Amino acid sequence: MKQLLIFILLATTLCWMMFAPVYKHVYILRQALLQQEVDYLLEVGTSGQYGYISQMLIDQSRERLKSFGLEPSQLVYEAKSTLGQSVLTSSERVPRGEGIALTISYPVEGLFAIDELIGVQAPDKQRITAYGVQMSEYVQP
Repeated sequence: MKQLLIFILLATTLCWMMFAPVYKHVYILRQALLQQEVDYLLEVGTSGQYGYISQMLIDQSRERLKSFGLEPSQLVYEAKSTLGQSVLTSSERVPRGEGIALTISYPVEGLFAIDELIGVQAPDKQRITAYGVQMSEYVQP
């Protein structure tokens, strides 16, 4: 009986040590993808042509992230100016000197289930979040 218990404990620990780096790299990769999208959308949205982040840009971002295996319906985009107003339409352009803040979040989707099985505390956050702020360069004609 002791040998069986030791075998199960050893096998569980060995599996955790083999797979822990894999799912943690998935977590890190998803975080990096979201941050890259935030940076790109802010770069385009704060340019002199736009001054806002359009729904078209968000839809294109969803499609890009879908190509990396993320579920587009699970992505949550929040775009606001530093004054607190929405920046999702061309009628709400942010003038030069004000900032646009963008947050994209995605659920963790049970990446840390193996940790919980062996008793390691999983992170409290249930969503991976990327955030960025950039000053608008839009000048009204």
